[in-house]
Amino acid sequence: MIGELTCGGAGVTPRTGDGTLSAVSFDLSVWALRPGATPDEVRAAVRRCREGWHGDQHPDPRVVAFYRAITASYPDRPAGPGTPWEVAPLHAAGDHVEMNLFPTCADEVLLDIERLAGEHDLMLFDAQDGSVYPPPARVEP
Repeated sequence: MIGELTCGGAGVTPRTGDGTLSAVSFDLSVWALRPGATPDEVRAAVRRCREGWHGDQHPDPRVVAFYRAITASYPDRPAGPGTPWEVAPLHAAGDHVEMNLFPTCADEVLLDIERLAGEHDLMLFDAQDGSVYPPPARVEP
């Protein structure tokens, strides 16, 4: 799982404002898809998000609960000194939250993201290599 990773990975993150790209963040997102969703369905949802398509939907309560929990520990409005967020506020939509982390963030942040994703039955997408991690309850022994 993601706990084996460190924040040393780098993704390419669209910057807000001037449209330039940053190659310094470690990018993760959590997804609230239907029960039994496959990794390919998560990747398709990520592609739609990157294309700017989010659809009109009410926020999934799992996403809302995850966002509240992660930002209670690591605020994004405002993101203060020592924040793990390279881009703040976090990108939150009805079915997902995208997190662009500084590569120097503490590994504890990743463990918290993984734990909270599991607690809220969210699938975790690692933008560095396209890996999808289902909630621990869905992992077969």
